[in-house]
Amino acid sequence: MFWDFFWLLVWSFFMVMYLMILFQVIKDIFRDNTMNGWLKALWFIFLLVAPFLSLLIYTIARGRGMAERQAAEMRGARAEADEYIQSVAGRRAPADEIASAKNLLESGVIDEAEFGRLKEKALA
Repeated sequence: MFWDFFWLLVWSFFMVMYLMILFQVIKDIFRDNTMNGWLKALWFIFLLVAPFLSLLIYTIARGRGMAERQAAEMRGARAEADEYIQSVAGRRAPADEIASAKNLLESGVIDEAEFGRLKEKALA
């Protein structure tokens, strides 16, 4: 009973791992702009005919490019998120403005009253 459950967990883990890799490879095949349509179709057919072997070959042969495309996609998503945050926020965070005003006060550029006005403006 225990060993049946144990092997069920082990095989379930490997099946989920296989599906994750399979979907990542399929996503990468369609995301790759350097391959033409026929080559993409050939890889897809190879994935259907010999799934384990084709996944192994694809990750060995094209793994570096796969990682680079994934990293580029993540950088693009991060840049879009940062741009959106900047457009929504429209200005710096209050803590950054107060820290900047504190540095100006410590360097003697502004006096205590001006620091108070800048602090109130940042917190408003």
